Amino acid sequence: MKADYILVYKNDNVVVALKDLSKGETIIVHGREIVLKTDAPFGHKVAIEPIAQGENVVKYGYPIGHAKEEIAVGEWVHTHNTKTNLSGTLEYAYAPIESVQIPVPKVERTFSGYVRDNGDVGIRNEVWIINTVGCINKTCEIVAKMANEQFKDRGIDGVYHYPHLFGCSQLGDDLLNTQKILSNLVHHPNAGAVLVLGLGCENNYVSQFKQVIGDYDEDRVKFLIVQEVGDEISESLEVLDQLVNYASKFKKQPIPVSKLKVGLKCGGSDAFSGITANPLVGAFSDILISHGGTSVLTEVPEMFGAETILMERAKDEDTFTKTVQLINDFKDYYIKHDQVVYENPSPGNKAGGITTLEEKSLGCVQKGGFSTVVDVLAYGDRLKTPGLNLLEGPGNDLIAVTALAAAGAHIVLFTTGRGTPFGGPIPTVKMSTNTQLYEKKRNWIDFNAGELLSGRQMDDVANELFEYVVQLASAEVLTHNEKNGFKEISIFKDGVIL
Repeated sequence: MKADYILVYKNDNVVVALKDLSKGETIIVHGREIVLKTDAPFGHKVAIEPIAQGENVVKYGYPIGHAKEEIAVGEWVHTHNTKTNLSGTLEYAYAPIESVQIPVPKVERTFSGYVRDNGDVGIRNEVWIINTVGCINKTCEIVAKMANEQFKDRGIDGVYHYPHLFGCSQLGDDLLNTQKILSNLVHHPNAGAVLVLGLGCENNYVSQFKQVIGDYDEDRVKFLIVQEVGDEISESLEVLDQLVNYASKFKKQPIPVSKLKVGLKCGGSDAFSGITANPLVGAFSDILISHGGTSVLTEVPEMFGAETILMERAKDEDTFTKTVQLINDFKDYYIKHDQVVYENPSPGNKAGGITTLEEKSLGCVQKGGFSTVVDVLAYGDRLKTPGLNLLEGPGNDLIAVTALAAAGAHIVLFTTGRGTPFGGPIPTVKMSTNTQLYEKKRNWIDFNAGELLSGRQMDDVANELFEYVVQLASAEVLTHNEKNGFKEISIFKDGVIL
């Protein structure tokens, strides 16, 4: 018989409904019959103990807020009667715990990928068009479309461009952020070759942009300023012809899984995100790290309320200090803009059953598994240390996935309880938290973590996910965002637009 609810942790005082529950229905928890005093939608919480006004509501074994009023046994628990415990910035003490030791696999796993001339590893052999400024988005779109028609069957996986809004009328950190993200995309090893197109009068002028890019292979990266040529379309295609020839020389070869870098992200969450998909991604992350690979977790605001779980796993006090700075700097960003630091989750998250930011965060950080936090990166930084990394970035899906790609991730695992069609410039694996979403949106969802609600064991599904990612890295399977051509970027903005 299928259960009507799930008790996430033995000491929780709420359960999560696995179907729409109606007032008057009876559920049995800890051997006790509980009669529902209110309706409770699928994915939402029901009190299984009396919760006094001011007392904590507990899920995942942690407080997710407190009762605004007395909550009776059998009553729906949500925003109408629950409030966050969080407020303002905090001070933290270094209190490390011993991380779980994942056994090192006896056999080295490989995938089929591309080794670039500088030794970097890519999982796709694409040609990318990176525009320095948003003014020429459409020019790049036309060039990419014509190039894909002209250069098909030339030994590459396609020509892609990534429209964005910025590169001009920006000052200070905003301009630098744009340059860093675009520069990192220029360096990304999934691109066998890159054409950088500039307009000619933008703040992110090509000569200045080159300084941010630093060293590059002149055969792999070429530049064109469209104001300086007569027909920018034909000139771009001529340069792309050379770049396609260069990229086509790379052939697949076996590469250790230890070279894989995977970004971890959630969006459009529901109450099962922290029960199915996010813990599954965490289990995958631990497996990848046991093979010597790299994972990276972002969405700093969705660490608020669960940040100490990450801090206590920092590899040393310096990493702990950088994690504290990561958290408090983002809180200061909220405060600078007169926004509430611990604002409630989005309307979609609330509709899915998430009540407070603590509840969202306690589910979110589970994507990091149990491994040691080895490094903390600023926005626009690139990965350099194998293991679990933290990356500065907001919760916004497009900005966060772009930041993960710019950091050097080959793939993003994107968990969702609500669904989304978008994808970043790298393969973006949409993982459903529940089977209903997987069956409804088969043209969006790549992997169903909802099977964990039907009795499948975490270890089995985690190993299945690991095998899927190895196949994906080898291009034996493609994500829906790749098949549908949904490859987008977005860049963080904080300051003035001139």
